[in-house]
Amino acid sequence: MLTARTLVKSYPSRTGRVEVLGGVSLELARGETLALTGESGSGKSTLLHLLAALDVPDSGEVLLEGQDISALGDAARAGLRRDRFGIVFQALNLVPSLSVAENMALHARMAGRYDAAVCDDLAERLGLGALMCRRPEDLSGGQQQRVAIGRALAARPDVLFADEPTGNLDEETADRVMDLMLELTRETGTACLMVTHSPRLAARLDRQVHLSKGQIAA
Repeated sequence: MLTARTLVKSYPSRTGRVEVLGGVSLELARGETLALTGESGSGKSTLLHLLAALDVPDSGEVLLEGQDISALGDAARAGLRRDRFGIVFQALNLVPSLSVAENMALHARMAGRYDAAVCDDLAERLGLGALMCRRPEDLSGGQQQRVAIGRALAARPDVLFADEPTGNLDEETADRVMDLMLELTRETGTACLMVTHSPRLAARLDRQVHLSKGQIAA
């Protein structure tokens, strides 16, 4: 479903350009769950951003069902993220002026797939049912993280990208959230690519890919 071919990405620095990815190739099948692991600075988040059409590579291709999405313009890539992808950012990016309910519904409404019953079910399963009228500033970090996950899943995307989605959660809550993420993606046939530092959580996904210094480690 999603294919990366020899992706190269570098960023400018005071001493010249620094290569973050050096020709990375991988595939994600429909409905597959894949954990992207590696030390800090190995290029995990950069690779996720390229695959999720948040950025474009210096060279190489990202293909979604055969279409080179890395060659699309900004507006087309934004439409793709709206219509096909769900993204859980490390920074969460909740809208401070919106309630939990409004934040959870936001992506689904933009994609034209809002379903109140789906949002309510997600909220209950994520332990947010009693918090729907609150704003993000009134929530704990872990609660905010669960809202971000619910927002991504409520749109019923083809691919869910999650950058350390349980990073602010204690181990017990992280396990519950992972249970729900895996359950929901398998119910809907959604593919999932998750960046994680946790070997324990990575082992729960169908496959693991380890990055080291911008390359996939053997």
